[in-house]
Amino acid sequence: MIRVLLLIDYSSEFSRGLLQGVINYSKEYGYWIFYRLPSYYKSLYGKEGIVKWAREWKADAIIAQWDTEGKTLLKDLNIPVVLQNYRERSDYFSNLTGSYVETGEMAARYFIEKRFRNFAFYGNRGVIWSEERAFGFKNEVEKQGGSFFLFETESLSDEQWEASHIELEKWLLSLPKPVAVFACDDSFALQISQLCKINNIRIPDDIALLGVDNDEMICNLSDPPISSIVLDVEKGGYEAARLLHQMVKERRNVPFNIVVKPLRIVVRKSTEKIVIHNTHVKVVVDYIEKNYITLKSIDELVGLVPLSRRILEIKFKDEMGISIYQYIIRRRIDHVANLLITTDKPLIDIVLQSGFNDSKNISRIFKKYKEYTPNEFRKQFSGI
Repeated sequence: MIRVLLLIDYSSEFSRGLLQGVINYSKEYGYWIFYRLPSYYKSLYGKEGIVKWAREWKADAIIAQWDTEGKTLLKDLNIPVVLQNYRERSDYFSNLTGSYVETGEMAARYFIEKRFRNFAFYGNRGVIWSEERAFGFKNEVEKQGGSFFLFETESLSDEQWEASHIELEKWLLSLPKPVAVFACDDSFALQISQLCKINNIRIPDDIALLGVDNDEMICNLSDPPISSIVLDVEKGGYEAARLLHQMVKERRNVPFNIVVKPLRIVVRKSTEKIVIHNTHVKVVVDYIEKNYITLKSIDELVGLVPLSRRILEIKFKDEMGISIYQYIIRRRIDHVANLLITTDKPLIDIVLQSGFNDSKNISRIFKKYKEYTPNEFRKQFSGI
């Protein structure tokens, strides 16, 4: 029997996913007892009281999110501790951390494909996961010659939010439109959505909005619903539990790092906009977006606009950076990728449901766009 003390918040999607992974491991590999001290305990007895309680309860391991002072006190217990990173990574304890820079890069590439030239990041000041997401986002944007804007604030309570949103509001109004806004998490994205509603800023026409964590409740509280990056946090919790179990069994305390990677973007209405200046190209792109699975030929698109096929092809490539054919293939490959990681359907069925006539050469084409074969992609990113 292993006793695990939980000193983390249950309210965020990240924490719930982490705990689900830990619970999944415990069900498979042994009898674990979990305990989370009630929130008032810290107020009554302080961090010292929590450490004293952990010692008396004979905790075998701790999963926590604590500040520097708290982490120093935990050292006295001499048991495995996994810290959910907040302000910094620990040099002493194990870290449940993230590939935060990669998450920022994923967000930037997503918006770049939608032809945005203005990009903004709204972040949580002084916390590592926000700062590194901003860094990855900014670097990828500037590689492509885009304009980058930054606004950071503390994590705000409702009372603080009422008194402190004015500067954020001014920043949003000052941004050049259209602009792609990446928020450090879904809660911060919801703040943006609320202020846009108050100030008649249109989402996604003026501001395209993307968050992180895919907290469905938060994302769907927004009008329109917020697109969000899914993190492989449940897998991270499972792996953290596995390594904790190993350390407890072997009675050794060698810290490790679990790095949670971004998996994919769940697309909702907040990022529907593609920045297209040419009216005819916009008509064609809108049609492709709705019909890329059933589209038979490029000639079908030529009939939508008063242009010859050759002129349409030239204007499309000038506007979108790729040919019409490449754009259609990319959308179909995106559809294949989504089905690979959200269903357990066989590849041949997925390919046919995505607009391809057969699965011939699909591995080669898929790898060209996604850097993995379909099987590799499913293994790497699937939550199934």
